[in-house]
Amino acid sequence: MIFYGLKSCDSCRKAKTDLKAAGITPTVLDLRDDGLDRATVQAILDEVGPAGLNKASTTWRALSEADRAGDPVDLIVANPTLLKRPAIQSGGVWTVGWTPAVKAARLGKG
Repeated sequence: MIFYGLKSCDSCRKAKTDLKAAGITPTVLDLRDDGLDRATVQAILDEVGPAGLNKASTTWRALSEADRAGDPVDLIVANPTLLKRPAIQSGGVWTVGWTPAVKAARLGKG
């Protein structure tokens, strides 16, 4: 399991705590420290669609309208914090966020 998140993200901290409690130890990559390559971003967005772009982030709000209209892959590669967090890949499947449905799927309770 690969886990992309941020150290300062409450959802990421909660997800890591829940995964650890379930005996799951993912490979954790920090979006700021480790970044994202274009192929990974494309794979995430191909799987989850527009939900992968975090439009609630302060980074999104700081973008100009012209930037917001750009290619989502390019935006996330240039600004990794625009990726909805956590982004988790396991078994060839990507999920974003830590909603009850994602939590159940990732913890094998769904």
